[in-house]
Amino acid sequence: MAEIELIEAFRNAGQDQVFRFFDELSPAEQAALLAEAAEIDLAEVARLKRELIDAAGDGAVDLEGLEPAPYESRPESGGDAAVWAEAFKLGEKVLRAGRVGMFTVAGGQGTRLGFDGPKGTFPITPVRSATLFQVFAEKIAAAGKRYGRILPWLIMTSHQNHAATESFFEENNYWGLDPSQVRFFRQGRMPALDEAGKIMLASKGSIAMSPDGHGGSLRALERSGSLDWLESLGVDTISYFQVDNALVRCVDPAFIGWHLDRQSEMSSKMVPKAYAGEKVGHFCRQRDRTVVVEYSDLPAAMQEETDDAGALRFIAGSIAIHVLDREFVRRLAIGGADVALPFHLARKKIPTIDSAGNPVKPTEPNGIKLEMFVFDALPFARNPVIIETPRQDDFSPVKNAEGVDSPATCQADLLRQYARWANAEGAALNLDESGLPSVTFEVAPSFGYDEPSFADSWRGRAAPISLEDQTVLS
Repeated sequence: MAEIELIEAFRNAGQDQVFRFFDELSPAEQAALLAEAAEIDLAEVARLKRELIDAAGDGAVDLEGLEPAPYESRPESGGDAAVWAEAFKLGEKVLRAGRVGMFTVAGGQGTRLGFDGPKGTFPITPVRSATLFQVFAEKIAAAGKRYGRILPWLIMTSHQNHAATESFFEENNYWGLDPSQVRFFRQGRMPALDEAGKIMLASKGSIAMSPDGHGGSLRALERSGSLDWLESLGVDTISYFQVDNALVRCVDPAFIGWHLDRQSEMSSKMVPKAYAGEKVGHFCRQRDRTVVVEYSDLPAAMQEETDDAGALRFIAGSIAIHVLDREFVRRLAIGGADVALPFHLARKKIPTIDSAGNPVKPTEPNGIKLEMFVFDALPFARNPVIIETPRQDDFSPVKNAEGVDSPATCQADLLRQYARWANAEGAALNLDESGLPSVTFEVAPSFGYDEPSFADSWRGRAAPISLEDQTVLS
């Protein structure tokens, strides 16, 4: 859209304040502002104003008819071991056929970790200090070697960290991956709105923009051409995970097998909640649809409900690990009257400027940010499947600098996993009550990225393996 047409479109939409200071800007500043404005779908902004601001209700979540969602239990929890074995075989078959691609949502910065850089560049392993990106790259490379396929990897960045992420991969030679199998693209953004639905400015020459949430990753896949890229490679199944979870099995044959056997469009992993108030979303069923209800939206009384055996009723915790059908993602991304992810609003303190162009640093929420959640795709999916996964094998997020979900807890969980694998093969490591070994060592994904691949490598070594402090198996 030409400059004059774009400015006129904003004026006609009642958003002419965006260009209030346009004539004061340098040509470079004008170009930058126009580029930001071109990202905005004015019709979508107008619709969201009507639906989320003008017609806002009391904000209460609809709980009518809400029940715990069914899920497939692990064999050790009572599930059918033979069915799980068949799912694993099917997943391996599909991986060997080259039908699976990986997708990492990696738009965040390491700010909460006290780290200056993309979160994926944060060092996390106990001996090598391998970064999150390196861990995933090595897992994908090892799985590709195991299944005789180059596995494509999509990485969604943000405007804030895109250049730094690409540079980090280049500086590290993609950890042995072929650069052609890795595709980067930016997450979409949405403008902040004031309570009147007006687009807010961050400065005279910039709009207050923010990422559109992890749900925005689905339409970003389409808009970036990434779905077409996957289709050209023969990939129809997408393994979705977030960058802050070093423990994730990003290539999980059993999970992929469940998804395809049930002809599911979107499948999810759950972990049994550790306690009633754990801060995870809840997989539920409502009006014959699978939904996720956030911990903050489910009343404490419901979170604490138990069944006849004394177990929590709403026990299935969401950990943001999914398998998605490519064409389902495309259908959602294109949208329509009956298939569209909803936006959620959050009132935030948004730095802005006043009508004279002076900076305003609010002390109270002064604006609205708009975002989508990926789990909101579940109600639209045909045959959604939820499978149980052991927390110790799939979920150890790195969110906080200290305490729960911190680098320290993640490193400890990695060590416990290495020790379990090794002791299952007869290593006889001494463990404390929590399962931590007495020595600090590391298993590189090239040696084992999951328990079966670790077992194959261990048993394939001609000489006995000695695990000492600072040992790295690779």
